[in-house]
Amino acid sequence: METSRILHKKIRDVFSETGKVVIGQERLINRLLIGLFTGGHILLEGVPGLAKTKTINTLAKVLDLGFNRIQFTPDLLPADLVGTMIYNQKSGDFEVKKGPIFANLILADEVNRAPAKVQSALLEAMAEKQVTIGDESHQLDRPFMVMATQNPVEQEGTYPLPEAQVDRFMMKVFVDYLNKNDELEMVRKIANLNENYVPKPILDKEEIAAIGQEINRITISEMLERYIIELVFATRRPAEYGLKDEARYIQFGVSPRAGISLYNAAKALAYFDERDYVLPEDIKALVHDVFNHRIILNYEAEADGLTTREVIDNVLKRVAIGR
Repeated sequence: METSRILHKKIRDVFSETGKVVIGQERLINRLLIGLFTGGHILLEGVPGLAKTKTINTLAKVLDLGFNRIQFTPDLLPADLVGTMIYNQKSGDFEVKKGPIFANLILADEVNRAPAKVQSALLEAMAEKQVTIGDESHQLDRPFMVMATQNPVEQEGTYPLPEAQVDRFMMKVFVDYLNKNDELEMVRKIANLNENYVPKPILDKEEIAAIGQEINRITISEMLERYIIELVFATRRPAEYGLKDEARYIQFGVSPRAGISLYNAAKALAYFDERDYVLPEDIKALVHDVFNHRIILNYEAEADGLTTREVIDNVLKRVAIGR
């Protein structure tokens, strides 16, 4: 109990310390921490200038973790990501020169601008927590989390992400503009040169691992477990749940990984609220983030202006707890 109390206080301190540098992105920080503590990866979408990079960089300092930002471009090569073999003239042997993927937190900026071979190398790192250089596999340091950004405005020169890779992201988080008060506070901070504030480290790797273990012990009732499964199946067989319009529009429902992600994320959200059990509200709060990038709509939905958000809203309305 004493350990839990200390860790809960440290999580509150992480939010507080990060908030000294980043204004108005509490939800984004919350989702990034959920991903980190449960071993998931996060896909971020938002226009430039919303402090995505600053948030992740600040979080890395507060968590005392290694951080690398990789700008994805059409000419990026797999070796630029994972590293390569170089010849050492003194020893006469080839040696491994590790790439920027060897860090705890990776920001893959504009991930959809890189070609397929680079995406394949990133997918191996995300899925296996390892990379292959030459003929050898190299384990990545733990914790390891990829946070990838997509720019929804400039789509020219982009490559669609493979569905298998998109599914590897635990959540897709839409980062929106700040409200007026938060934007005013941000302007004041920058104007007062508080940009130079260096955040203090709050958690270390051992404590991050301990929080992950505590999250695993959070209980979730069988009724809520079945609720998660019903939500998943409602995206695959919408007609059986009275979602006749959605049955016309959904090409593919969510994968089994969606249920696992929602299950783990709900437990983490309960832990952040200092509960040892999951509530229905935890699940409902996370469904959009977990499902929105996994539901694939057909061309008819696009023509009719239907969005995945509307589909998920209707699923939540139709699927009852204890169904």
